[in-house]
Amino acid sequence: LIEEDAWHATLVRSALGEPIDALVRTPPFRAPHPSGAASALLGGGPGLLPGEVTRAHGGVLFLDELAEWSRAALEGLRMPLEEGEVELIRVTGRRRYPARFALIAAMNPCPCGFWGDDDQACRCHPRDRQRYQGRISGPLLDRFDLRVAMRRPSASDLLGGGPDQDEGAPADGPSFVPAESSAAVAARVRVAQRLAVERQGVLNARLSGAALDEHAHLTAAARALLARALSGDLLSARGGVRVRRVARTIADLQNQASIAPEHLAEALSYRRSPFLC
Repeated sequence: LIEEDAWHATLVRSALGEPIDALVRTPPFRAPHPSGAASALLGGGPGLLPGEVTRAHGGVLFLDELAEWSRAALEGLRMPLEEGEVELIRVTGRRRYPARFALIAAMNPCPCGFWGDDDQACRCHPRDRQRYQGRISGPLLDRFDLRVAMRRPSASDLLGGGPDQDEGAPADGPSFVPAESSAAVAARVRVAQRLAVERQGVLNARLSGAALDEHAHLTAAARALLARALSGDLLSARGGVRVRRVARTIADLQNQASIAPEHLAEALSYRRSPFLC
C-alpha cells in the first residue's frame, strides 16, 4: 500500500475496534456475499460504521453474482467508484469514509447461466434475460473499465493435456500450450505500477484532469481515434477518461512513453458489453 492508503486502512481498522500492532501495509481483499444488506456493503448501522467498500480501501472488492445484489447496494457503489469515498447520511449524523478500491465483479449472462454457451441451450425467456441483465444500470456499467466475457471451460480445459497425460491418450489430439504463470504476470504488473508511480506519483487509475493530459499523452492518431469514439456515442465523457487510463496502463505494460492507436483500440475493445440479448 502507498503511504496514504496504509494510514487510511489502519484508521479504518481502528474505527472497527480491531487490534492493530503496526501500520497496515497489505492491500485488503474483501468478498462479501450478495445476500448482505446495502449497509453491510456501503456502511451504516447505529454507529455509522464503515462497510465493505471502506474495508477494501487500497485493495480489491470482489462482488460475485453481481446481478443478485440489491439495486440499492449496487447504485450506492457509484460515488465510491467515482470519488474514492463514501458518504453516510442518517438521522443520527453524517460520516465520510475512504473507499478507493479496485472493483472486480462476476455474473452469469442470464438466470440459467447458459446464454451464449456453445454446447448448452439457454432455458430463459428473452424477457427474463433482459430483466436479469437490466439489474446492472448503465451508469454503474459505465464505471467498469474492463468488461470481459468468459466462456464455460471444456472438459479438456478442466482436465488438461500436457506432457503428463495418460499413456492411452490419442497422439493426434490438440497440442499442449502451457499458460503463462501468475507469477510472470504479477511481475509484469509490478513493473508497470512502478513506472506509473515514478512518473506521476500515483497509479494510472487515479489520473484525472491536468495530470491525465500530462501523463497520458496521446499521439495524433490515437487522439483522432478517441475523438471518433466520443463523437459516435460509443463513449460517455466518463468513459473517455477511463479509456485513457486503461490505454496508459497498456502502454506501460509495453514500456511505451506515449499512447499509440493500438493501445487505445485495445482499451476501447474492453468497453464493449459482453452480454447481448
